[in-house]
Amino acid sequence: MNKDIEALVENIERIIVGKRGSIVQVVCAMLAQGHILIEDVPGVGKTRLVSALASSVDGKFNRIQLTPDIMPSDIVGFSMINPQTRELEYKEGAAMCNFLLADEINRASPKAQSSLLEVMEERQISLDSHTMLLEAPFMVMATQNPVETYGTYHLPEAQMDRFMMRISMGYPTAEEELDIITRSESEEFSEKLSAVMTTEDVKAHISAARSVRCTDSVKKYIVALLEATRSSELVKLGASPRAGIALLSAAKAFAYIYERDYVVPDDVKAMMTAVLSHRLMLSPKGKSAFESADAVMENIALSVAAPVE
Repeated sequence: MNKDIEALVENIERIIVGKRGSIVQVVCAMLAQGHILIEDVPGVGKTRLVSALASSVDGKFNRIQLTPDIMPSDIVGFSMINPQTRELEYKEGAAMCNFLLADEINRASPKAQSSLLEVMEERQISLDSHTMLLEAPFMVMATQNPVETYGTYHLPEAQMDRFMMRISMGYPTAEEELDIITRSESEEFSEKLSAVMTTEDVKAHISAARSVRCTDSVKKYIVALLEATRSSELVKLGASPRAGIALLSAAKAFAYIYERDYVVPDDVKAMMTAVLSHRLMLSPKGKSAFESADAVMENIALSVAAPVE
C-alpha cells in the first residue's frame, strides 16, 4: 500500500476498529473525486468514520444534520442585503467546504435533497445569477439508515447516481467489539484525530491516481458489466454511462492505493459492487430471488468473463 495512504488509513483505524475494507473504500472514493453513501443500521460508526477521515485531512469539514425542515439555503447558502453597504451579499451554506457530511440524508425533504444535485455533479453553487466554484478536493459523504422508514424520504435515482459508491460497514466481530468497548474507557477514544495529510497532498494523490493506465481490454470489461446489468432479467433499470466512468475512476484509485500504475481486472472486481449496485433498480424477479442489489450485482458479474492480461 502507498505509504502516505497507509498512514492515513492507520490514523483512522485509531478510532475505527476492524473496518479497514470500509476505510479503504472511503479513501478510494476521495482519490477518485467521488461522493460516498454509507448505508447501515444505527450505531456501527458511520458518522464516526466520516469524521475520522475529515479530521485526518487538513481541510474544511462541515456537518449538516438533515431533517424535514432543512431548507436548500442551509446547504447552498443564500443572498441578503447588507444594511450598511446596501449591496447583495452571499452567506455561505454548509456546502462551502472540502468535506461535507450529510447526516441521515434520507430525512431531508426532496426540495433540500435536490439542492445537492448541482453541488455533487458540477462542484459549484449557482445562486442569483452567480456561480461559485467549490475548492478542491470536495467530497459529499452521506449516511442513512435503511431499516427505519418513518419520517424519511426515498432518495431519487438521479441523486443515487451521483454517489460514486454505496458501502455498508456491518457489525463488528466479537473480538472487535470487545476491543471497541475497551477503547471507549480511555479518553483517547473521544479525542479528535490530528491531520496526517493536507489538501495539497490529497490533490497530488488525486492527480497521480488519475494518471494510472488502463488497457482497452479492461475498459471493455467495464462496458460488458454495464451492458450485463441492462440486459439482465433481474434488473429493471441498469447502470448508467456515469456508472462506467465512476467504476473506471474507482478502479484506478484502488490500483494507485496498492502501488500499481496500471489497472487489472481484480481492481474492477474490488470496486464493482460498491460502485454499481446502488444504481440498479431491481425487477420483481430480482427482488424475489435475491436479498439485496449487492447480491444481484455479484450474480450478474459471474456471467461476464474477465480479460486475461
